[in-house]
Amino acid sequence: MQDRKRLEEQVAQDEKISAQVSDLDTLFELAAEGETVHADIERDMKTLTGYLAQLETGMLLSGENDSASAIITIHPGAGGTESQDWAEMLLRMYYRWAERNGMQVVETDRLEGEGAGIKSATFEMNGPNAYGMLQSEVGVHRLVRISPFDSAARRHTSFASVFVYPQIDDEIVIDIRPEDLRVDTFRASGAGGQHVNRTDSAIRITHIPTNTVVQCQNERSQHKNRASAMKQLRSKLYELEIEKKKAEERKLEDTKLGINFGSQIRSYVLAPYRMVKDHRTKLSIGDVDRVLDGDLDGLIHAFLVYRKTGKTAADTSGVDDDD
Repeated sequence: MQDRKRLEEQVAQDEKISAQVSDLDTLFELAAEGETVHADIERDMKTLTGYLAQLETGMLLSGENDSASAIITIHPGAGGTESQDWAEMLLRMYYRWAERNGMQVVETDRLEGEGAGIKSATFEMNGPNAYGMLQSEVGVHRLVRISPFDSAARRHTSFASVFVYPQIDDEIVIDIRPEDLRVDTFRASGAGGQHVNRTDSAIRITHIPTNTVVQCQNERSQHKNRASAMKQLRSKLYELEIEKKKAEERKLEDTKLGINFGSQIRSYVLAPYRMVKDHRTKLSIGDVDRVLDGDLDGLIHAFLVYRKTGKTAADTSGVDDDD
């Protein structure tokens, strides 16, 4: 059903683009005939451009788990109430992003802060490509603002970390293809009666892709030995898959950074000027309120382009962001 839904969405996307392009063609024909349709053309071009940007974002998702839903954790850094309040602001930002993108949020754990904010939060983001898109958020987020908790109205810097895990189905399907197997028969050795030692009833099976070898010679018939060997092989391949998943989890854990100066991936500056800057992609956005209200599409798209091509926003615009 999931595959069917995905395919139906792709067909609907194609039909939507075709309809939008057809409408624009009609408007251009009317403009050529002297009709005043410039405002309509500008409006439809803006709509089509935004929709194509969404599709491009989807095309940039090519990782094994990019299409999966996500599990997100948020932790404040040192700084007490300041950082805890910032962590709650980030939580609200992701909730608003979920609303904008039709995602379903399920909060699984939340520890309230002392006075304000949160000490930690974990929630599920359920929807297509949630993990692939929200990988742009993994790391330390830095906030600079005039503190609402400081009676002297001084400027404070706060940190909070965000980490994103893919929601992976626990079921491991072991698909053993016949062409991946090399089956050898040989005469059983050791005690076991006349039949066991006189026929090639023993079985050795080699799984070529993983170079896993199993064998069985205890049964009197080749058929039973083969069934037993296949059972062993499935068990060994299952263990290999478990180890692979554990290695991926360890790799994810190793990407976590300390929640402090010098490790931030993005800065949100509210004073003395207002700007959001992603330090990986060099993308800067002046409308901080819009970003904190969940409009992360530009930041996500820039990160996916950077991950895929290595190009930053400065590379694509031809402008050095630090100038």
